[in-house]
Amino acid sequence: MKGALAGWPFAGIPSEMREGVERILAREPLHVPPSYTFSQAMSSEPPFSLRRFLSPYKTAIFCALLLVVIETALLQVSPLLISKAIDLGIMAKDFPVLLMIVLCQLAAVSLNILSRWAHVSFTGHLSARMLMMLRIRVFCHFQRLSIGYFTGEKAGRLLTRITSDIETLAMLFQFGLVQLVVQVLSVFMIGFYLFYLNPKLAVITILMVIPVMLALTYWARKVIHRAYLSVRERIADVLSDLSESLSGIRIVAAYNRRLYNRIHHNNVVGRHYDANMRTVKLGALFGSSTGLVGVVGRAMLILIGGSMVLDGELQVGELVGFLLYFTMFFAPIQMLSKLYEMYQAGRAAVRKIRDVLDTVPSVPEDPNAVDLPPIQGDIAIEGVDLSYVPGRQVLKGIDLRIHAGEAVALVGPTGAGKSTIAKLITRFYDPQAGRVCIDGVDVRQVTFESLRGQIGVVPQEAFLFHGSIRDNIAFPRPEATEEEILEACRAVGVKGLVERLPKGLDTPCNERGVSLSSGERQLIALARAFLARPKVFVLDEATSNLDLKSEEKIERALDVLLEGRTAIIIAHRLATAMRADRIAFVDHGRIMELGTHDELVAQGGRYAGMYGTYLAHMKQDGGQKRAG
Repeated sequence: MKGALAGWPFAGIPSEMREGVERILAREPLHVPPSYTFSQAMSSEPPFSLRRFLSPYKTAIFCALLLVVIETALLQVSPLLISKAIDLGIMAKDFPVLLMIVLCQLAAVSLNILSRWAHVSFTGHLSARMLMMLRIRVFCHFQRLSIGYFTGEKAGRLLTRITSDIETLAMLFQFGLVQLVVQVLSVFMIGFYLFYLNPKLAVITILMVIPVMLALTYWARKVIHRAYLSVRERIADVLSDLSESLSGIRIVAAYNRRLYNRIHHNNVVGRHYDANMRTVKLGALFGSSTGLVGVVGRAMLILIGGSMVLDGELQVGELVGFLLYFTMFFAPIQMLSKLYEMYQAGRAAVRKIRDVLDTVPSVPEDPNAVDLPPIQGDIAIEGVDLSYVPGRQVLKGIDLRIHAGEAVALVGPTGAGKSTIAKLITRFYDPQAGRVCIDGVDVRQVTFESLRGQIGVVPQEAFLFHGSIRDNIAFPRPEATEEEILEACRAVGVKGLVERLPKGLDTPCNERGVSLSSGERQLIALARAFLARPKVFVLDEATSNLDLKSEEKIERALDVLLEGRTAIIIAHRLATAMRADRIAFVDHGRIMELGTHDELVAQGGRYAGMYGTYLAHMKQDGGQKRAG
């Protein structure tokens, strides 16, 4: 109806198309939304390996292997039929026998094609399923790891684990392992047919070929594995460098570093190229060596087999069949050499994925953790020591009590430990000594979900995700109604900005919010924090990167945001710190002074000196404005 009123040619599905649409819909499968669960606790699964990766799919893999066996058996019967056709049909001049053998050949080929289609289709679906589940497992493990892990790892390397390495593993299963079974079965079946046609010639053939092939495989196993490990390392470097360059493209352009970045990336890609070329050369050497063995073997076979035909020990059809099987015998052996390269690449990928999945969070959730009940916001930091690196203390004997509804500002020089104190409250890190309690409960005894669900964090750089403004504000509560989102916008003073945007709340927000100013991003981050309605707020220098006008807006929003809530405010600007109920001066990992603004100024200590410098700058700025 709306379409008709708008002047569109049809208000819905045209009547002449309705029957066809209904037929299509009737054939459509039901799409049930997947349900996922996530647990912060570490899994008790054993270390990741290729065998354990495939173990849950044993039944499906067995079905795939059964199809492979049928396909291989049908493929290997052709040379035997050709041999019989020559000896029993052509040489004996028996057309009915020849016709029957030809029909059997056509049937075998047809069934082989059908079984191949079935196994490729089945393994393709199974591989895609396994790939999806492994990606989800690695992604969930990334979500589970502690913040400290990501400060020491490049994003590009982590992306390699969940993209390139997993794809290599999927290729290994879909093509490598299935083909491995095909080729191994082919070798055994061909060996059986060789002995069936002529045991003497079969023994001579195997004694000529197998020892040489075993020696070549033993050499390749050691050398090629190391080469593929190097390839996995180098592709991680390529993706890491690419990710870093794209993330910092504005800084690269601003400092005219594009030529340098190109040279650096060429070097990184060059090292990956060199590692790849080493595997190519080793693979070519291995493949050509096995090919040479095959050529020499066929020459010897023609010489020995031809002599046996001349002596009447072997029929012509049997020699032709033997030559065909011998040629087929080398095809799977050469394929096995290529599959071995694929296996080594997959083995290297398994090792990299296992390294990630074996990583234990430095801040684990207690298996017996309980949900933290609704809090009032009373925080106690008692005798806390913390080191990021053993032997280098960041915090030393920190004692701080923050009462429910109280705002405490942390000030001091850069690197003094202010942000680290805040990270203890959100439990991004655990202290080596002492404890952090909220409402008398040690934060290590409660679940992460119940703890962080009641703490709001507004960082110095507001991070906005790709999506709409609505999505970013509703990030902590996706189920929030539009009225609740607009209420959060009104509360922090961002409603005017939303109304000015082309599509309001539905305006697209580019990755990291680069299309918005710093102040606008910070206001949206505050609206997001307001919508979460936590009882405790951690503000990590939320106004330090803003101009005075934007800072004034943010300060007004903070007044609304912090009303009746406990707040830990990390501030470089004293104008922000002075709004707090108490101020803690932090330096060298210790709280040197603690009190209200007036009390600390009256003490004449470190804070008073900082405040004096602040007043001097304010007077100087005022004088310059008057002179201007």
